[in-house]
Amino acid sequence: MASQENAALVAKLRNRPALAGTTPREWRDQFDSSYGDFPHADGVVRSLVTLHDDLDGEWFRGGGQHEAAILYVHGGGYMLGSTRSHGTLICNLVAASGIGALGINYRLAPEHPFPAALEDVIRGYRYLLISGYHPKHIAIAGDSAGGGLATALLLAIRDRGMPLPACSVLMSPWMDLTCSAQSLERNLDSDPLVVRDVLEAMASAYVPDEALRDDPLVSPLFASLTGLPPLLIQVSTAEVLEDDSVRFAEKAEKAGVSVTLESTDEVVHVWHQYAHLIPEGRQAIDRAADFLRRLVGRAG
Repeated sequence: MASQENAALVAKLRNRPALAGTTPREWRDQFDSSYGDFPHADGVVRSLVTLHDDLDGEWFRGGGQHEAAILYVHGGGYMLGSTRSHGTLICNLVAASGIGALGINYRLAPEHPFPAALEDVIRGYRYLLISGYHPKHIAIAGDSAGGGLATALLLAIRDRGMPLPACSVLMSPWMDLTCSAQSLERNLDSDPLVVRDVLEAMASAYVPDEALRDDPLVSPLFASLTGLPPLLIQVSTAEVLEDDSVRFAEKAEKAGVSVTLESTDEVVHVWHQYAHLIPEGRQAIDRAADFLRRLVGRAG
């Protein structure tokens, strides 16, 4: 049964106004502001880094091991988000796991449609390899659209013959931009944050050609998943994207992938963002951190 704190959060989010503004820049500024000032774990040092002429990111480092790294891919529907909006989540994950994280500020739609974001996260992964991180000491993590993009990154790494990372953590991932999940309707009344119309608008901005939305690098649900590293997928049974995780986990298991699906009742989409408010958020981050500690230490 969900906590009283979670019930209060859900009630509050139901009354939260929609993003104001008329341009993507205005939406992004408001999105970043709404999450960017959340309190987070102490002891994590943040530093900006230039990965390429037109690509930047941010390192989040605590006092733990330095030979391992998490490549973090933020959510926001491919249109919003940054290491500012997701800084609290990343800090908390770093503090809980003892593993530093590199957050990527990939290019956003509609100005930069597919495959710009994928190209940027590939460059982020190459940056870690060039910097001397052994692939078996690298994990890839992401939430929402960032979870789908993190999975597309795994597929691209595999298909290009690059060395795969040790594992991946996917939080409420968006795996199907064709929006075919039954949970889009089934959980409509229980999800205070995400609705089909917004998802379809974001899919249209990221992939203007609707015929391409079932491309495996856009919608990993339709990919061949053989050969992917171990996965931890965390999803709420109350969110409209529930079936993206459930269907993907089933397909991954059939392909021989080691996959752990964790379903949590009554919480909101990417409830990890609210770890300072609800115990369910802290618990999910702790479980993700435990998974990461166990997997990234297995050097080849």
